[in-house]
Order: sequence, then structure tokens, then C-alpha cells
Amino acid sequence: MANDQDENAVFLALADPTRRAVIRALGPGPASVGELAQPFAMTLPSFMKHIHALEDSGLIRTSKSGRVRTCTLDRDRLAVVGHWLDEQRRVWEDRTDRLDALMADPEENR
Repeated sequence: MANDQDENAVFLALADPTRRAVIRALGPGPASVGELAQPFAMTLPSFMKHIHALEDSGLIRTSKSGRVRTCTLDRDRLAVVGHWLDEQRRVWEDRTDRLDALMADPEENR
């Protein structure tokens, strides 16, 4: 189970639409920074700030071969989001189930 700092780092990184687009682009597999940067109207140094933020959060790993830096999605780290959402879903389903029971028979639940 991830701690609050882990969750915060992941959600903070995913708060930016450019970073979310990079994560989507890495879904099928690794890609070079140049390939990832191509769809965005920004300088490479600006784009690299997004790559570093994703790397710092643990969502991606990078490796360098010659002049090419390749990014790889860390699917286990991305699972932090799924686990958090599952927890929240369980909490709210329990609450709505209790509300449904109360609404079905308010006299019984007084």
C-alpha cells in the first residue's frame, strides 16, 4: 500500500495535461523523448521539465543510449492511482448502500 507522500507525488505529476498525455503515449511501450515531445508546441528544455517531474514521481524511468533518452512507463507506480480510486469507491459504495437502506425503510432505521 502506498503512503500519502507516494500518492501525492503521483497525483501531483498527473495534475498536468502534458504529463498525462506523455503517460498515455507510453502506454503501448517505451518511446524516446524526441518522439514524446513531437506533438507539443514547446521547447525541448521545457518538455524535459515534464519528463523530470514524471521521473521524480516514479511514474516513468529513463535510460540513455548515445544521444537518445528513452522513457518507460512504470505500470506498478501508476497502479497507485487505481488503488486509491478503489479505496474511495469502496467507501462511497458503503455510504450509498447505508443511505439506500435508510431510504427504503426510514422507520426501521430510527
